[in-house]
Amino acid sequence: MGILDALSEMCPASLRTRRRIKKRPQLTTVEMKVRIDCEGCERRIRKAVHHLKGVTGVEVIPKQNKVAVTGYIDDPSRVMRRVARKTGKKVEPWPYVPYDVVAHPYAPGAYDKKAPPGYVRNVVADPAAAPLARASSTEVKYTSAFSDENPNAACTIM
Repeated sequence: MGILDALSEMCPASLRTRRRIKKRPQLTTVEMKVRIDCEGCERRIRKAVHHLKGVTGVEVIPKQNKVAVTGYIDDPSRVMRRVARKTGKKVEPWPYVPYDVVAHPYAPGAYDKKAPPGYVRNVVADPAAAPLARASSTEVKYTSAFSDENPNAACTIM
């Protein structure tokens, strides 16, 4: 604590000038699904997002129709609105998660034919499809009974 800090604390609050320290947003990645038909679409998306304040990187994966924007971004919806306005394409948040995250990836709510390889629909975030993709207690009991880790459990059932 310096001399100026000590003196500023002695002064009444009305005499002190308060500087507002603006917090910088954290580094985030905004993933979105955008239909990418050609290299021109890819270029238009890059150009629309690259000049936004706080954007440090743009990754476009045309085969998956995926755009990942990395940077110090306050509002992810702002980035999505910008892409939709500048390109004229439908933009939605990235709805897929890796295959390993979901307990039952072939459940009716999770499996999606349009998903890229290795991905399924995010059923954890979707309340309508979540009960279908979760294992019930009886399923867990039967699968654990016939596992290789517990060889004596099958004898108790028979």
